[in-house]
Amino acid sequence: MNIQNELERLMTDAKNDSRLRKELIAAARSEDPMKSFCDICVKNGYEIYLGELFAYGQDMNDAKLRSVNGGGVNAIDGWDDTFGLLIKELEDMKD
Repeated sequence: MNIQNELERLMTDAKNDSRLRKELIAAARSEDPMKSFCDICVKNGYEIYLGELFAYGQDMNDAKLRSVNGGGVNAIDGWDDTFGLLIKELEDMKD
């Protein structure tokens, strides 16, 4: 499975399932947020694993830096926070 496809499927399902959405948001406040988030994903049938989620965020950040043709020597704050953006999107969803 492609992690981007799994994340899209997860977010679509979370939009329609408040129980899943609340469980994922609560994971962000746990002692190990990304691991808890991924554990919930796997438990609910989404193939989203910690290493893949971390790598996905890093890949997105790297692609953004490459897109500026050498001008982006340093990452911009927030670009590498894929997990934080996922949680923010979940929090912004309405029942």
